[in-house]
Amino acid sequence: MKKVFLSLLFMVILLGVSTSAHAVLIDWTDWTTSDSTNGFTAYGTMTTATTTVSVTYNNPLGVGFYQPTGGIDYWTDGAKYSAFRNPAISPYTSTFVDNIPTGTDIIALNKAGLQTLTFSEAIANPVFAFVSLNGNGYGFDQDFEILSVGGVDGNNCGYWGCGTSNKSIVGDEYQLLGTGEPHGALRFTGEFDTLTWRSLTNEYWNGFTVGVEGTAEEIRNENNTVPEPASMLLFGTGLVGAVLRRRRK
Repeated sequence: MKKVFLSLLFMVILLGVSTSAHAVLIDWTDWTTSDSTNGFTAYGTMTTATTTVSVTYNNPLGVGFYQPTGGIDYWTDGAKYSAFRNPAISPYTSTFVDNIPTGTDIIALNKAGLQTLTFSEAIANPVFAFVSLNGNGYGFDQDFEILSVGGVDGNNCGYWGCGTSNKSIVGDEYQLLGTGEPHGALRFTGEFDTLTWRSLTNEYWNGFTVGVEGTAEEIRNENNTVPEPASMLLFGTGLVGAVLRRRRK
């Protein structure tokens, strides 16, 4: 009887652990074109499990440069003279993010001021990857969680080196700040069709790209079909109780 109980309890605990937070493949933006609409506007797409989401980035003050194809791969880890890609120690992967931004696509910033990302449909849990934040900082209109930083927690440095990153809340603005040469990724939790942030200083250059866990509809459907950890634990506990009652009878 004791062995049965312990075996079932172990299964319940394992079930709870296995359904907790885990790394997922992020659908990174494939930046494709741009124009001079209202300063600078870039266009791209994200291919999710069921659809293609259009992404529009606008910066009325312009950007440092735009790299939609080819060029230097700034998403590597390690020094620029010995750069490589290793998801196990990348500044851009973590317990939530499984894959490094694909390709060499990047938007490099150099002006203080507001900018906006717009998605053609609501997306879930967007991930924002940044390169060489250096003396700059970003002030977002949404709260976020820093997922990974180069040179921290066993991660390799980024293309331009290592640094630290931290979050500071100033009024209704959530600021990403740092020292040295921060390279890393952060996540916004929830559903969004736009993201707005402010570059805090003029600094040439700091770059970014964005990806998502999926569309809002995809993640809602996934959560409806896969029980939450707490629900699974309750189910498992009930199962243990049922077995014990049957055993006593």
